[in-house]
Amino acid sequence: MISHFLKLEWKQFFRSASFGKSVALKIVMGFFALWMLLGFLSISVGGYFILKEEFPDKDPFIVVNNFLIFLLISDLIMRYILQKIPVMDIKPMLILSIKKKKLVNYILTKSIFSFFNFGALILYIPFSIVLISKGYNLVGVLGWLFFMLMLTLCINFINFLINKNNIALGVLVVFLAVVWLSYQYQFLDITVYFGKAFYAVYNYPILSIIALLSVTIFYYLNFKQLSNALYLDGAIKLKEEEVNSADLSFIDKFGDVAPFIKNDIRLIWRNKRTKMVFFMSFFFLLFGLVFFTVKTYRDSEIWQLYGCIFLTGGFAMNYGQFVPAWDSEHYRMLMTQNFSYRKFLESKWFLMVVMTVVLFILSTPYIYFGLDKYLLIVAGFFFNIGFTPLVMLYMGAFNKKRIDLGASGFGNTQGTSAAQFIVMLPVLVFPIIIYAIVNYFVGFNAAIIAIAAVGIISILLRNSIMNFIEKKYQQKKYSTLHGFKQSE
Repeated sequence: MISHFLKLEWKQFFRSASFGKSVALKIVMGFFALWMLLGFLSISVGGYFILKEEFPDKDPFIVVNNFLIFLLISDLIMRYILQKIPVMDIKPMLILSIKKKKLVNYILTKSIFSFFNFGALILYIPFSIVLISKGYNLVGVLGWLFFMLMLTLCINFINFLINKNNIALGVLVVFLAVVWLSYQYQFLDITVYFGKAFYAVYNYPILSIIALLSVTIFYYLNFKQLSNALYLDGAIKLKEEEVNSADLSFIDKFGDVAPFIKNDIRLIWRNKRTKMVFFMSFFFLLFGLVFFTVKTYRDSEIWQLYGCIFLTGGFAMNYGQFVPAWDSEHYRMLMTQNFSYRKFLESKWFLMVVMTVVLFILSTPYIYFGLDKYLLIVAGFFFNIGFTPLVMLYMGAFNKKRIDLGASGFGNTQGTSAAQFIVMLPVLVFPIIIYAIVNYFVGFNAAIIAIAAVGIISILLRNSIMNFIEKKYQQKKYSTLHGFKQSE
């Protein structure tokens, strides 16, 4: 039966209507996955020697065990964001003479072979080989390795239990922040206690059985949960929700563009994928903590500028790269209405600009890291408020892949094409090139002014540029309509 399921999925993959269209995207994602695995391998093989050099008076294995809690919590958060239960087209199967437990067992077994779990193999196995070559106890290392691999599977099944539970995600993020703060400021350092627990598995390999028992328990809990949900009229049916309309009358003061702004706000708040883009914009505010504190980046102004572009431009980039595909489900209806195309585009521009201003205000506390760091944020802000929205709108004219607004926003590549990768290049690369050249020949302050000037000039030329963009959308109107009719 398992082999039959695999054959069906194989046929589904190659017979999909979107296979030919998205083959380039699959190749790009494949290269990205390979690049990540090579990164895991380099960390795994070289981690021991790097830690030995950085902490010459400490055992690298003990240091790794102390930091494992960060890796495990981050892994669970990333799975929550990106990993989905590998459910095939299960609905047609439920009317066939196939035992439900076989379907559930197949789904859960398939999840074991996910990219995340394979990444754990690349991360832990070479590191264990290095430990054995350095004279660590063979049985202890193998027990520790088995424990970590089983713990990875536990995280795999825990993710399916808590998936789509925003409270669980909030608890994980808060817990990760508490652990990091306790380590950073040495106030009741929690990492030491977790490190001792992981190291105890090395000293007493029999403790690895605990992880195996935990995997069994979480597998059973997932089995029960999925078994109770797999009904034709159960969890797999479309969920209907009553929509509560908010009072957006204050937007009326913006004139003719107000109705479009209202529609965009409702679209963002009422749909999963757009709502996720909105909340992820605030997540990008944390980039400053990475680029201003991590040793690898804090001494490089190029990397810091790269982080500052994301800091205030998170919403403009993530929302703007899918314009006008956000409206793909009702785009044909829109094109039959007697309205100004310019107003439709200006509503998108307005949202990107307003959110950029909001993110800039929220980034004010980063002035704590120094005026030079904050000036990079200011330069990124002016660039993102002027240049970025216009580039995103222009590239949107070439976007012809529809988006299912009700689908999950995490790990969802539906509606993604090569245009989404190309549009990021001018926004991320252009300011870096400007900074590198001007800073080399003139200096830091001149480079900051040059980047900000690009944004200011873009604002001053907005009307002319928007006229050009509007004509491009009108030229591409019918090809866009045809593209949005196609299903993924």
